[in-house]
Amino acid sequence: MPESPFVSPYIPNTDDDRASMLATIGVGSVEELFDDIPAEHRHPHLDIPAPRSEMDLRRELEALAERNFHAGAHPSFLGAGVYHHYCPAVVSPLVTRGEFLTSYTPYQPEVSQGTLQGTYEFQTLTAQLFGMEVSNAGMYDGASSLAEAALMACRITGRAKVAVVDTVNPHYAEVVRAYTGPQQIEVYAIAPDATELEPETACVLSQYPNFFGYVEDVAARSELAHRAGALHCVSCDPMAMAMFRAPGECGVDIATGEGQALGVPPSFGGPYVGIFTCRQEYLRQLPGRLVGRTVDTEGRTGYVLTLQPREQHIRREHATSNICTSTALIGLWAAAYTALMGKHGLPHVAGLCYQKAHYAAGRIAELPGYRLPIEGTFFQEFVVSCPKPAEEVSITLEEAGIIGGLDVSDRFENGMLLCVTEVNTKDEIDGLLNVLAGIK
Repeated sequence: MPESPFVSPYIPNTDDDRASMLATIGVGSVEELFDDIPAEHRHPHLDIPAPRSEMDLRRELEALAERNFHAGAHPSFLGAGVYHHYCPAVVSPLVTRGEFLTSYTPYQPEVSQGTLQGTYEFQTLTAQLFGMEVSNAGMYDGASSLAEAALMACRITGRAKVAVVDTVNPHYAEVVRAYTGPQQIEVYAIAPDATELEPETACVLSQYPNFFGYVEDVAARSELAHRAGALHCVSCDPMAMAMFRAPGECGVDIATGEGQALGVPPSFGGPYVGIFTCRQEYLRQLPGRLVGRTVDTEGRTGYVLTLQPREQHIRREHATSNICTSTALIGLWAAAYTALMGKHGLPHVAGLCYQKAHYAAGRIAELPGYRLPIEGTFFQEFVVSCPKPAEEVSITLEEAGIIGGLDVSDRFENGMLLCVTEVNTKDEIDGLLNVLAGIK
């Protein structure tokens, strides 16, 4: 019998193994798995273009890339969790050095001191920024960090209910439900002004600033959680934390966030790095891992992985998390940016975001047919109710070469969530105003 073309020397399945798997899913042969692909496009008759020179191929790929309507080529007022901030030119050459770019998990500290120190600095900077006592070596992203916070709170309290404030990023809330569902943890929504929690609630999850850009009373919500014997877990914008009170000053027990705002390019959605911080007393329940600083036998400073409560390490089935992938490179990027900006530069950028956003919001509110449906303090994002559906407004803005905001009409009539950061010039903001003024 001729050997199947699908046999791989790297997958040690026998013919009986393959037959058993195919029978389980109700397929007669491996070939049937590819029935959805037209026969003329299957291996070995793939429809691949003829070889091209490197220059020709580069031109073609660049032409394809330019078809994207992106923030690098057009003024953008889109945020909603991913933000366009300016990253100084010095950061990329440092972070993309071969020693960092090609390194992975630093299991051998003897040859991984640079990577370990970079991660240690990330932990130190994020802990200081959030005003918390402990920070871990980085999570996947902001959404999974908040979900891990919910699981951690359930472990600490021994409870199985999670309250999510309905002003949390809806995508984050979806991820929380995906993480908690298989563990029979109940998730329920509460309003921002809720004064009571359901019995046996492990934690309250909120966002600071919230999904719509506005600042809620974090300290009051911490008190609400603590009165019920629950923890308060908050997803924070690290850029805003350079301007507003840190979560550690507001009674927060676990503070998470998306590190993308710290100079990491939007990159069409990733890769990013999650921030995870907590109080010292909860250290042993922290997911992921920690890098610590110590001294070697000769008294020299050294860096090591100290706590590794991950399933592929010694904890096995008792692990606090299933997180496996290292996001150290993106964490290093965020650390390099934060260290470069420093304690004066970061608040300055945050102040520019705040002032420019308020200038834009104030001018838009003066336009006929437009209003701001939410009152209160906001950072760099705000909701605008438009005279026409937000989708139509976005199309008009795109025709004018401007990337508009996110359609939030499901929460506000003709609502659009606009974002203004330090990269948006006054001319760009005025250009946005001119286009909006023409929409009746």
